[in-house]
Formats: sequence, structure tokens, C-alpha cells
Amino acid sequence: MLKIYFAGDHAGFDLKNALIESVREAGHEAFDLGPHTLDSADDYPDYVGPCAERVAGESGLNARDGLLSVAGIIIGASGEGEAMAANRVKGARAAVFYGLPSHSQTDAGGTVLTLIESARAHNDANILSIGARFVSFEEAEEAVRIFLATPFSGDEPHKRRLAKF
Repeated sequence: MLKIYFAGDHAGFDLKNALIESVREAGHEAFDLGPHTLDSADDYPDYVGPCAERVAGESGLNARDGLLSVAGIIIGASGEGEAMAANRVKGARAAVFYGLPSHSQTDAGGTVLTLIESARAHNDANILSIGARFVSFEEAEEAVRIFLATPFSGDEPHKRRLAKF
């Protein structure tokens, strides 16, 4: 069971609530850090910042086999601003998702990875930022599933690069 923190803004409000329900049904612990009411004047840094702080503060605790023990899912219109806000927190590594990629990459070791798999395997991303205006619920749900299931490779070049952050 993973501990997953959720945050967003008005543009991601409905998708956030649906994804919280989805991860709870999958047996994970989900925490809603807001917004708790739909307000078109809200500001995502007010919610995303505390989410990133919790994920960064708890990251690595009980992590095993490269899998996440704590993760963040942040949701806004494009996911870009949310990721920028989250990535200002030391230890937070947010990757943006705004639709399934039409291509995969082959890494230096010959492994074929999607964008989400690459963000986890190579960059040890601990927060997934979703662009709610670019994806359906089904796409977002699948992205979250892949994100949570993909381990960090732990390969030396990736660990070395992350240490430079």
C-alpha cells in the first residue's frame, strides 16, 4: 500500500476527486490536500507546495526495490505550473503528464520506456503532475497506475545525476 498525497486547483478539482477514489479502490492510502471546494479564484501553489513538502519529507522512507512508498499526484489545467511549483521544493521531483505519448524511447541500455516510465526509472520522479484539460479520466488513471508501478532503476548514472540536484 502506498501513501499518496493529492493537490491541485479548480481546473483539476473534478479529476483529483475521481483519482483519489480510484487509488483508494486500488488499496492505497490517499490524502486530499486541496482544494476541498471548487473555487475558480484559487491558486495552485497554495495546495501544491504543501503536497510537495510532504512527499519530499517522507520520500525514501520504507522505499524498497526502487518502488515508491510515498507519492504525490498534482492536477491543474496543464500540469506545467503545478510541476514548476512542486519542483521548487528540495527533494520533490515532479514529472508532467498531459496525454499518452505517441512514441516510446529506447534508453542507453536498450530498454523501451514511455515518458512516465522514463520519469520514474531514470529520474526517480516522486510526483506526477497531470494536465486535466488535456486528458480523460481513463488516461489519467492509467498514467497514475504506471507511475506508481514503475520502479526507479537505481543505476549508477541515474543516482549520480540525481545527487547533483
